[in-house]
Amino acid sequence: MSITPEVLEAEFSLTTAATRLDFLSRRDSGNTALNTVRDRGEDDWATSLKDVDTSLDTYEALELLALGEVVARKAHDSQLIGIRAALRGGAGWEEIGAALGTTPDAAYDAFQEKIARQLDADAAEAARELAGSRPGR
Repeated sequence: MSITPEVLEAEFSLTTAATRLDFLSRRDSGNTALNTVRDRGEDDWATSLKDVDTSLDTYEALELLALGEVVARKAHDSQLIGIRAALRGGAGWEEIGAALGTTPDAAYDAFQEKIARQLDADAAEAARELAGSRPGR
């Protein structure tokens, strides 16, 4: 099995991917003494149980990297939902920009890009109407 964000994205929801990412990142102690390649035999599991420090194997390390990308993508895609909900609730672009850690103009532009990339024509038109005019105009 190939470990890529595309493969894992289809398998994991955002919650599951984040939980697995957290589990894997907590399993690796980060101890720099572990920064050597080890060739463990298949029957070396008992020795690894005695290790005080833990280290991810290659598969787990690659999974950790790919899951980080999956979580980032899924979280980024959820901004469309959050922005639409904020607009429906009466939030302005100043508030939305602050929540995203950016300017109102940048938040508006990002929303317009997400509309074009993620929504069909009818939903896009409704979202543009909800967005209103560009901030400052």
